[in-house]
Amino acid sequence: MLLSSHQPSLVQALLDNLLKEDLLSREYHCTLLHEPDSEALARKISLTLLEKGDLDLALLGWARSGLQPPAAERGPGHSDHGGSSQCATMELGPLEGGYLELLNSDADPLCLYHFYDQMDLAGEEEIELYSEPDTDTINCDQFSRLLCDMEGDEETREAYANIAELDQYVFQDSQLEGLSKDIFKHIGPDEVIGESMEMPAEVGQKSQKRPFPEELPADLKHWKPVPFSSSSLSCLNLPEGPIQFVPTISTLPHGLWQISEAGTGVSSIFIYHGEVPQASQVPPPSGFTVHGLPTSPDRPGSTSPFAPSATDLPSMPEPALTSRANMTEHKTSPTQCPAAGEVSNKLPKWPEPVEQFYRSLQDTYGAEPAGPDGILVEVDLVQARLERSSSKSLERELATPDWAERQLAQGGLAEVLLAAKEHRRPRETRVIAVLGKAGQGKSYWAGAVSRAWACGRLPQYDFVFSVPCHCLNRPGDAYGLQDLLFSLGPQPLVAADEVFSHILKRPDRVLLILDGFEELEAQDGFLHSTCGPAPAEPCSLRGLLAGLFQKKLLRGCTLLLTARPRGRLVQSLSKADALFELSGFSMEQAQAYVMRYFESSGMTEHQDRALTLLRDRPLLLSHSHSPTLCRAVCQLSEALLELGEDAKLPSTLTGLYVGLLGRAALDSPPGALAELAKLAWELGRRHQSTLQEDQFPSADVRTWAMAKGLVQHPPRAAESELAFPSFLLQCFLGALWLALSGEIKDKELPQYLALTPRKKRPYDNWLEGVPRFLAGLIFQPPARCLGALLGPSAAASVDRKQKVLARYLKRLQPGTLRARQLLELLHCAHEAEEAGIWQHVVQELPGRLSFLGTRLTPPDAHVLGKALEAAGQDFSLDLRSTGICPSGLGSLVGLSCVTRFRAALSDTVALWESLQQHGETKLLQAAEEKFTIEPFKAKSLKDVEDLGKLVQTQRTRSSSEDTAGELPAVRDLKKLEFALGPVSGPQAFPKLVRILTAFSSLQHLDLDALSENKIGDEGVSQLSATFPQLKSLETLNLSQNNITDLGAYKLAEALPSLAASLLRLSLYNNCICDVGAESLARVLPDMVSLRVMDVQYNKFTAAGAQQLAASLRRCPHVETLAMWTPTIPFSVQEHLQQQDSRISLR
Repeated sequence: MLLSSHQPSLVQALLDNLLKEDLLSREYHCTLLHEPDSEALARKISLTLLEKGDLDLALLGWARSGLQPPAAERGPGHSDHGGSSQCATMELGPLEGGYLELLNSDADPLCLYHFYDQMDLAGEEEIELYSEPDTDTINCDQFSRLLCDMEGDEETREAYANIAELDQYVFQDSQLEGLSKDIFKHIGPDEVIGESMEMPAEVGQKSQKRPFPEELPADLKHWKPVPFSSSSLSCLNLPEGPIQFVPTISTLPHGLWQISEAGTGVSSIFIYHGEVPQASQVPPPSGFTVHGLPTSPDRPGSTSPFAPSATDLPSMPEPALTSRANMTEHKTSPTQCPAAGEVSNKLPKWPEPVEQFYRSLQDTYGAEPAGPDGILVEVDLVQARLERSSSKSLERELATPDWAERQLAQGGLAEVLLAAKEHRRPRETRVIAVLGKAGQGKSYWAGAVSRAWACGRLPQYDFVFSVPCHCLNRPGDAYGLQDLLFSLGPQPLVAADEVFSHILKRPDRVLLILDGFEELEAQDGFLHSTCGPAPAEPCSLRGLLAGLFQKKLLRGCTLLLTARPRGRLVQSLSKADALFELSGFSMEQAQAYVMRYFESSGMTEHQDRALTLLRDRPLLLSHSHSPTLCRAVCQLSEALLELGEDAKLPSTLTGLYVGLLGRAALDSPPGALAELAKLAWELGRRHQSTLQEDQFPSADVRTWAMAKGLVQHPPRAAESELAFPSFLLQCFLGALWLALSGEIKDKELPQYLALTPRKKRPYDNWLEGVPRFLAGLIFQPPARCLGALLGPSAAASVDRKQKVLARYLKRLQPGTLRARQLLELLHCAHEAEEAGIWQHVVQELPGRLSFLGTRLTPPDAHVLGKALEAAGQDFSLDLRSTGICPSGLGSLVGLSCVTRFRAALSDTVALWESLQQHGETKLLQAAEEKFTIEPFKAKSLKDVEDLGKLVQTQRTRSSSEDTAGELPAVRDLKKLEFALGPVSGPQAFPKLVRILTAFSSLQHLDLDALSENKIGDEGVSQLSATFPQLKSLETLNLSQNNITDLGAYKLAEALPSLAASLLRLSLYNNCICDVGAESLARVLPDMVSLRVMDVQYNKFTAAGAQQLAASLRRCPHVETLAMWTPTIPFSVQEHLQQQDSRISLR
C-alpha cells in the first residue's frame, strides 16, 4: 500500500524509521531513497528485514510513529500489535504480484519464509491454494520415498543440515521457536487414535504441564524418516503445546491437519496431504486465505522473496501446502477428545534411554538433606564486579561496594539463571561465578541449585551436572567430555551413548556446576589458555576444562562456578559473564537460623535460651554472619544446654572449637586427635579438603572420626571418600598440628601467622583461619584449651613456641602494617587473650586509621571497636569502600574515642535516617558532628548526587537551617575536586553548582581532570553566579574545560567577587582567543589578592599576549603569569618576558 501509493514522503519516512532502528546502514538508506523501481525496493526491504530478524517490530515501529497508511487501504480485519493478549484476525488479499504485494499484505514474512521457502526448490513457478481437489500435491508415499533418498545421499543430508542451522538462527526468537520445531518426528504407526470426523473446539491451547522442553533436532544428517499411518488422527498433544489433527476424509494421505501453537504468534497452520478435500469438507478458516505467492522477478523459479535460488541448494520435494490464520484460542472440554488426551500422555518425550537417565538424575539431585543440613535460610546474593587494584596495576580484584550501593539479585537463584538464559547470544556458553569466603554456604547453595532443577523449578535446563572440583585433580590425558559429565563426579552416572549424543545436540539446555573452583590445581590458566580441545579428542582434564571455559567445548551450555575469591583466581574470572557474591547472614537471618536449628532438633524449649547465650557473646554473634560458624555455635549451645542452665558460650573462636572437639576427644583412641590434625594440615598444604579412607593412619582413627562427625561422606560421594564437615574445622585442626608438632622449627612458626610477607618461600595461607586459631591455642590457658583436648602433657610442649610468638608479636609495629594485616593482627591478639600482647597492639595503633578499599566484615568491625576503646586515645577513621554494614558503622561511630570519620555518603545518610527513625537523638548528633568529607573528589554522577543528598539532609538536621556555614558535614570542607570526564562532566556540573553555595569554607575548587570535564562556557556562566557566596575561595582551577572567549568574558565579569580571596587562577589548555585575553587583562588589576595566573596553551595571538603583559605591569601583587602558547611567535614571547620577568614560558 505504501510503496504502491507513489508518495515519496511516506516512502522516505519508512526508510528513515528503519535507519533509526539500525535496520539500515546510512549508505544503504541513501541507495534505497534513489531506487526508482517500487518492486525492487520492496524486495530489498524484505531481504534486509529478514536478515535483521525483526520484521514485525520494525514495521510496527514505523506504523506507531504516526505515518499510518490511509484507513481505506487496510483490510477490515487489520489490527496492529498494540499489546493485545489475543492475536488479531488478519485478512490477506491475493499475493500474486511479488514483493510489493507481500509488503502490502498483513502476512508475517517469517511465517511465509518458513512454510513456503521450500516450494522454490521444487522448481515450481507458482503454487496456489484453492478449495478444488485437483491441485497438485505430494502424497505420503512420495514423501516417504523422498526421505529414503535423502538418507542415502550424503551431500543432501549435509545440505539439509545447513538449512536446519539457518532455520534455527532465523527462528531463535523465543516467540517463533515453535515454528522451527520438527513436530512430526514422534508420529508413528502406533499413534492411531481414531477416525473421528469431528473437529475439536479447542484450537491452540497451550499445555499447562511442561515437564520437558521440546527437543530440536540438531543434526538432520541422521534424521530418520518415519512412516505415516494410514489412519487419521484427531488430537495430538506434543510438549510445546497441543497439535490438533482434523481429518476430513477417511485416510490420512487425504486429510487436513490443523496445528495450533500457543505462545508463538501462530494460531493455526493447515497442512494438506494428497488430494485437497472439497470445500465442503474443509472447516472454514477464520483468518486469511493464501491464493498465491509472489514470484521474484530476478530469481526464476522462486516463489518466496526470502528463499535462496533453486540452483544454490539441492532439490527438495514439494512440501505440503500451508496457510496461516490468526485464530482466537478456545477452551476445550475434556470430554471432547478423551482418546487424544490419553495418547498424548503416552508419547515419548525423548528416547527411552534419555528418559531413564533424566529420571535417575532427578532422583540423584532431588533428595533433601536431613537434619541440620536441611535448614534453609536464604542469604542475599549480591552482584559483584572486578576492578583494578590500583591505577598503575593491570591486575583486578573483587570490588567492595558500599552497603547502600549493593545490587541484590532480586529473585535469587531463579533470577540469576534466568538472566543467563535470556541475555546470552545463541550457541554461546555462559559462565557465572558465585563467590564467597569460606563458610558462607557456597556448596550448600550449589546443592540447592541441583535440587531446584530436580523439583522442576529450572525448566530452562534439561540436564544439570554438579561436579566438586576436588574430583578433577587427576593425572592423565585420556579424558573426554563424556567422562566429565558421567564418570568424574563423586558418584558416577550410568548413561548410554545415546544420552551423550542427545546432550550434544542441545548444549544450551545443560547446566554444569563446578563447586569449589579454588581447589583445582592451576585454575588461573583455564580462561586464558590459547587453545581448547575438540569434543572428540581425549585430553587432560586441564585441557578439557580449558575447552569449556574458552567456549569451544559444549558450546552454549551454562557454567556455574563457586569459589573463594582469593589469589590469582580472581584474575581468571575476568572473562566470566556474571559475578555474584554470597553476603552471609544478617543479624536477623542468624537468629532465624538458631530458632530453626533447635526446632529441627526437637528442642524448642531451648530456643530463647540459645539466643540469649549468643547475644551475651558479641564476638560470636558477629561471627554468626557465616552460616558455618552459626551452625557451630548452635551445636555447642545444644550441648551446653543439655548439661545445665548455667551454661555460657566461650568468648573466642578458639574456645568455640575447643568446646566442640573437647567431648569428642574424651573417648578417642590414643593419639587419634593429633593424627587427624596432622592429616588436616597436610591436606591444607596441598589445597585439598577431601581424603580417602586409606589415608587415615589406622582404622580406629577413621572409625572414631566418623562416629564423632569430624569427617563425613560428602553428598553423593563414593563410599571411600571423606571430607571435613567445614573448612574452619580443618583450619582449627591444622593450627592444632602446628601447636603440637615437633617437626616445625620454633623460628619458623611466625610465618604461619601471615602478618608480614616473606620474600623467599612465602606461606600462601590457603588455610586462612590458621593464624587466629594458632594464636589462641598457643596463648590461651592450657587448662581450657590444649589441656582440654590432649591432656596436661600437651601444654608443656608449647612453652617455647609461646615465647617465640610473643617476641615476634611485640616487635611488630601496627602503624607500618597494611589495613588487612592490621585487622588480622587484632584478631590474633584478641584470640590470644594475653594482656601483654593486646596492650602492645592497641597502644601502638596510629591516630589516623584508613581502611579505604579493605572489606570490613562484622567480626572485623567488632574487634576494631574493642581495640579502639582499649587504646585510650582519639582516632580518625576512613571507612570508605569497606562495605561495612549499618550496625557495624553505627557501633564505630558511637565510640567516644572516634572523633572524626569518613564513610560512603550513601551509607552515612542511611545511618542518619535509621537513627532518626529509632529516636537515637544523641547518637545521631554525634554521627553528624564527627562526619567529614575533607577532601572530596567527585568521580561519578552518583558522587555528585550523594553530595546533594548530604547537603539536603544536613540542612534539615541543622539547628540553624538559614545559615549555610553551620552545616555540620560540610562546614570544614576546603577542597573539592570534580573529575567526571567529557561525557558525564557537562551533565553533572549543573547539579554541583546548585549545592556549591553550601560550602562557604571552600578554599580549593579543582575542575580539572585528565580526561577533561569540558563544562564549557555554559558551565562557567553557572559557576560565576556562585562567586559572591564563595568568600573563602583561594584556588580556582578551570583547566581543560573547553572555555572560549564567551566563557572568559563571563568569568571576568564575576571575578571581582573573589578579589579579596582568590590567590591562584588556572585557565590552562582552553580555547580562549584575543577577545577573551582582553577580558581577562581588563579585570586583572582588580584582583588584588591574585598571585598566580595560568593561561598557557590557549589560542590568543601576540595581540592578546601584549594586552595581558600590559595589564600585568599594573599588578605588582601578581607573582607569576604563565602565558606560553603555540599561537604566539616565540620572539614575541621572549620580548615580553624580557620586559617583565614574572611572565613564565615553561
